[in-house]
Amino acid sequence: MLSYQHAYHAGNLADLHKHALVAVALDYLTRKDKPLTYLETHAGRGLYRLDSAESARTGEAEAGITRATAQGWLPAAHPLLAALETVRARHGASAYPGSPLIAAHFLRPGDRAHLAELHPAEHAALAQVADFARIHHQDGFAMARALTPPEPRRGLMLIDPSYEVKSDYAALPGFVGGIARKWNVGVIALWYPLLTDGRHLAMTAALTVAHPAALLSEVRFAPARQGHAMVGSGMFVINPPFGLADEAARLQAVFDSRAM
Repeated sequence: MLSYQHAYHAGNLADLHKHALVAVALDYLTRKDKPLTYLETHAGRGLYRLDSAESARTGEAEAGITRATAQGWLPAAHPLLAALETVRARHGASAYPGSPLIAAHFLRPGDRAHLAELHPAEHAALAQVADFARIHHQDGFAMARALTPPEPRRGLMLIDPSYEVKSDYAALPGFVGGIARKWNVGVIALWYPLLTDGRHLAMTAALTVAHPAALLSEVRFAPARQGHAMVGSGMFVINPPFGLADEAARLQAVFDSRAM
């Protein structure tokens, strides 16, 4: 299925959770003078505009990154704010980076990046802004399997499907386990939505049993509008970098106190 368009949701509370963790992880990984590889299975278009018709239609960015920056949900020195500032200096005040451009802020000349996007229009838009990476017009799961383990072997993989296909929930524990077996030193980060029907619960239970040392970070928030099924955001991270658990705990406290 190729109907999902992240432009309607860019900068929402789930993006805030996911991107804050990704930025902190990459900030730590790039402090060491060793090259790394960044891989993303479902990259989207890479750059979004919060003044677009899509964003205005849902109002999710207004309740997400716009509210969070106005109210100081992120400390002044937070890596996500640094990436956001870089992107807006280049693309304008209404720009919001998807995770590819957040990664671009941290990656260095010796690092490598692989981004997969299957949707034709999203892939074409990504190609316009992600010249730092090799862009794959193919299924992201297939790309991840083909490139694991990457070279350089240090690095991070973000697995961020749209979950349009409900069978993803059942398939992901096996997929993540296969990647982890082939790439035992990689930081493997899986994002997933928390929905009112709890369909993620069997997936996270299986992942936790298989990877007991992984970081499980979940935050909850009010639905974006009446009848909206997403009520939270989750990240499951194998081999979490130093400091990521602290950031996850900080984010949970912020969401618990402000996002409902």
